[in-house]
Amino acid sequence: MRILVIAAAVMALAIAPAQAQTRRPPNDAGKPADNKPKVDEKAYKAALERIPESKEKYDPWGGARPTEPAKKPK
Repeated sequence: MRILVIAAAVMALAIAPAQAQTRRPPNDAGKPADNKPKVDEKAYKAALERIPESKEKYDPWGGARPTEPAKKPK
């Protein structure tokens, strides 16, 4: 009898975390949740226009290799 009670307690402790993961909070079925922010096209285009144009081309490998090839002496 004692083993049966211990086994039942172990099973209850093992099942409790799994059961807590399956519980979901109640959700209003009438209206879906709309968590997406609304994008304003005018503000987006204005922000793109404020980005300054770069005068020189960006070289991501510029620090890994020299910008000019080494000249060989004759």
